[in-house]
Amino acid sequence: MELSQAARCLDKLGNPVRLEVFRLLVKAGPEGLAVGEIQEHLEIPASTLSHHISHLVNAGLVRQERESRVLRCTPNFALMEELVGFLTEQCCAGVGRPKERRKAG
Repeated sequence: MELSQAARCLDKLGNPVRLEVFRLLVKAGPEGLAVGEIQEHLEIPASTLSHHISHLVNAGLVRQERESRVLRCTPNFALMEELVGFLTEQCCAGVGRPKERRKAG
């Protein structure tokens, strides 16, 4: 995962409502939840929820699929695992010495 993609995902998850939606979808598992079910669980107005889901979809964290009249949201577990891996891949590896900056002159 590239730094810019990780930053984009973290930016979208940095909103409390979006984080709550994403965590609920992760809890629901691979089958996800219908938008109406998410709304019932979190007690969020439909227009507000739609706005936040669109941010998660645009970042690739959530997928939407229409099932007749129902719009089902599922978490992108592969991207989630990639993001967690990106955050932890260098855990406890040490940082070494900082590079010296060249002085202009």
